[in-house]
Amino acid sequence: MGFLLGIDVGTSGVKTCLFRMDGSLQAAASADYPLLQPKPGWAEQHPEDWWRAVKHTIQDIIRKAGIRPADIAGIGLSGQMHGLVLLDRSGNVLRPAIIWCDQRTQAEVEWMEEKIGRDAIIRMTANPPLPNFTATKLLWVREHEPQVYENIAKVLLPKDYIRYKLTGEWATEVSDASGTLLLDVAHRQWSRDMLRHLDIRPEWLPAVYESHEISGRVSAGAAQETGLAQGTPVAGGGGDQAAGAVGNGIVRTGIVSGTIGTSGVVFACTDKIVTDPKGRLHSFCHAVPGKWHVMGVTQAAGGSLQWFRNQFGDVERSAASFLQKDPYELFSEEAEHAPVGSEGLLFLPYLMGERTPHLDPFAKGAFVGITARHAKNHFIRAVMEGVAYSLLDSIELMKALDMDISHVRASGGGARSRVWRQIMADIFNREVDTVEANEGPAFGAALLAGVGTGVYGSVEEACEAAVRTADRLLPVAAHVPVYQKYYAVYRRLYGDLRESMHLLHKLVEEGEQG
Repeated sequence: MGFLLGIDVGTSGVKTCLFRMDGSLQAAASADYPLLQPKPGWAEQHPEDWWRAVKHTIQDIIRKAGIRPADIAGIGLSGQMHGLVLLDRSGNVLRPAIIWCDQRTQAEVEWMEEKIGRDAIIRMTANPPLPNFTATKLLWVREHEPQVYENIAKVLLPKDYIRYKLTGEWATEVSDASGTLLLDVAHRQWSRDMLRHLDIRPEWLPAVYESHEISGRVSAGAAQETGLAQGTPVAGGGGDQAAGAVGNGIVRTGIVSGTIGTSGVVFACTDKIVTDPKGRLHSFCHAVPGKWHVMGVTQAAGGSLQWFRNQFGDVERSAASFLQKDPYELFSEEAEHAPVGSEGLLFLPYLMGERTPHLDPFAKGAFVGITARHAKNHFIRAVMEGVAYSLLDSIELMKALDMDISHVRASGGGARSRVWRQIMADIFNREVDTVEANEGPAFGAALLAGVGTGVYGSVEEACEAAVRTADRLLPVAAHVPVYQKYYAVYRRLYGDLRESMHLLHKLVEEGEQG
């Protein structure tokens, strides 16, 4: 029996999974690494930490599964999008990677809009400039770290650094490259015009593949380091959202995925490129050849509940350790005992600025409506509801673009909570389902490797063969109008508080400067 290996280089750690050809899980392993925040709004990681985690998890998988390395027919890669990995001519990392949630590059965004024009950038790349995108990070390095910039030989995305370490090849694929702001998304190739406007050398960028195509093979050195068989094919793979969508069967129009990971994403497949004229939704290449996707992003979705757990969840963490349960299970139980709408307590999940729909790196999180009646369970539920309201913002924008949204497929760590899924169904007023495989991007990456190695004839065929629905939740009729009223208030709050949010950001900056 052959197997497919999927590797997902996430924000908090690597998840590596081994799947049988029918899509069932054979073995899984994970390894964490730190997030560096040297200044408020900054976010960096060491690419070497990713590689150490990948090596550890591959070795663990082979040991756990008791297989011969040669039994692995193909490898697929996925990972956090938008990160900037800079290498010199010897393949050495020049500085820590600036990752997707970093917010330091607003000045570069403004420079791009002034020099090139926002509308022109959308015409070239299908997206507006945002601090999250790779191009703005590269411009920041040019401005603030010229000694690093002068030594650049290659610019890679996080998962593509792992590809380089596995195969020695400089390569990426269309879905992840779409998030750099350097790709001509409509034509699925690097944008010569954008590179010329930004004065970025084309030779710094890797070759671009379709997501299922074989981009390289495991080198002798990597085989020795990981335990893999030399020559094992490595597929293009996908950015975490596109690969996760494949793993959830979001490869045709109508079904929309709602992912609650560290960030939150609403993802819809399209048969032609669709763009939001205001740039509030991202338009990227899908991991399916000849298809695209539209995506709305909440910067801190599961990250908001993680923040609440870390700051205020000592009791739950201690109890969970004693009960041998996940602290989030206890949080869900507490949230279930709070009423729908949290008795007027609303949460804005803008802990790391916000993308959709505000495109505001200086937006701040907030609890609004606190009274003496509110207890911890109200706050936990309010966080869950606030994230769902934020995802609904994306759905509403998609509806305005006449996109078909029949139902939502939930995924990510937050989707393990039945309470959170029911909140999503009630707030979206749509059926919410899940699939049996909950390995997300790692599963999708493995399926893409299966297509590239001929196990499946197409990505659609792979999903039909391997993706199976687990459960469905329908909206509770009595809850829907309650949430509609609270959502109307939620939508007003950002506008009401925006000026104060920006003033607070300015005060913090002034305080740092002494």
